[in-house]
Amino acid sequence: MKAFYREDLIEAGCDEAGRGCLAGPVFAAAVILPKDFTHHTLTDSKQLTAAQRYRLRDEIREKAVAWAVASCSNREIDRANILRASMDAMHRAVAQLSRKPEYLIIDGNYFVPYPGVPHRCIVKGDALYFSIAAASVLAKTCRDDFMLALSEEYPQYRWDKNKGYPTLEHRKAIERYGATPYHRKSFRLLSAQPEIPFDAEM
Repeated sequence: MKAFYREDLIEAGCDEAGRGCLAGPVFAAAVILPKDFTHHTLTDSKQLTAAQRYRLRDEIREKAVAWAVASCSNREIDRANILRASMDAMHRAVAQLSRKPEYLIIDGNYFVPYPGVPHRCIVKGDALYFSIAAASVLAKTCRDDFMLALSEEYPQYRWDKNKGYPTLEHRKAIERYGATPYHRKSFRLLSAQPEIPFDAEM
């Protein structure tokens, strides 16, 4: 893992969570870390357990120079599309940073330029750079908290377990109970083909 792509600039790492879900918002985070930051555990949030992610979230919030989390609702996703909503969520997170970044590094291969701040897209960046990994942890844990709260209102969809991802159990619940106001109507909610179950920690 590397600390920075551009060590000479104030650099923020950005990542999103929930892009492939059938329900709930897409979340994004932006994180600026100290120049001397290093960590022996922090990596791509998908490679961490839920307990590790929540421990790291507290540490990231405490040690970061600046951090922010933002989201786009399922209704916004349906009005635009999931790619555009993911970009909007990242822009919102960057805009909320208490310190203005001079450079952005983005997980993935596409980004809508943020006004006045150059960027670099990095495929699998959340496993290469600490700031992107930190953003992935914040986005993931905040989204999980949101879906856990929703699961109390809609327990039959087991969002406490699948977090809105298209598991077979989730698809069957939609077939039986219908879609909720939190489902993404622009997504294919029902599938004629069996789904490969997603990891419960996703």
